[in-house]
Amino acid sequence: MRLILLGPPGAGKGTQAQRLVAKHGIVQLSTGDMLRAAVAAGTPVGLKAKDIMASGGLVPDEVVVAIVSDRIDQPDAKRGFILDGFPRTVPQAQALDRMLAQKGIKLDAVIDLKVNEEILLGRIATRVAEMQARGQPVRADDRPEVLKQRLDAYRVQTAPLAGYYAKKAVLKSVDGMAPIPQVSAAIDRILAQGTAAKAAPGRKKPNKPSRKPVRRKRAAAKAGKARTGARKAASAKKGSKRGAAKARRKPSKSKPNRRRRLTKAR
Repeated sequence: MRLILLGPPGAGKGTQAQRLVAKHGIVQLSTGDMLRAAVAAGTPVGLKAKDIMASGGLVPDEVVVAIVSDRIDQPDAKRGFILDGFPRTVPQAQALDRMLAQKGIKLDAVIDLKVNEEILLGRIATRVAEMQARGQPVRADDRPEVLKQRLDAYRVQTAPLAGYYAKKAVLKSVDGMAPIPQVSAAIDRILAQGTAAKAAPGRKKPNKPSRKPVRRKRAAAKAGKARTGARKAASAKKGSKRGAAKARRKPSKSKPNRRRRLTKAR
């Protein structure tokens, strides 16, 4: 099972990813975690990313894709994976498609968690107020003003992925504003339908009737008519010849001699 979870910050992608990991025994692949792991492991790609990150630059798409490629080759990803936080842009998605195609891997589904941004911001504001009331620390990413900036960036950079994957017929949308159990159930139904479609034997297209037998039948019919006509003509010709022969053989009635008639009359 190979999945991508789409959705703006606060849509609940992390919650659903953890549930799918536990249920299906697949791995959750986060680009941030993969980058840090590659750097810590000292892989060639990790060292390249380390130099770029140390200089304050953004890791280019080809490096990120190479790290993802190395990660999904590991044994624990053989049963499947969920990509969380990648791809973020259409060019990244195109690079990912090329890499997966080289490995002979296809995505089973891209699940887009749809949310209402205004309601989402309201929920975040309420949650922050409750945390502050309890004296709990609030992360900078959890503040409504920061979330709004992240939502704006998502709308510009990542939201176009929905259209990209819709054209590939792998996009499935789920109401991310529903309660968590309902969101989980909707995702399970989508995955079950995909599994059933794979298991079902493919329908064979009905064979188009060949036109050759029809042509042969027509040719045979024409030939049959021609033979019948020839036999009739031959029979008629033969009959006319027999009639002529009979006519020749039949003795003609001779006319009485005029002289004899005259003698008798006398």
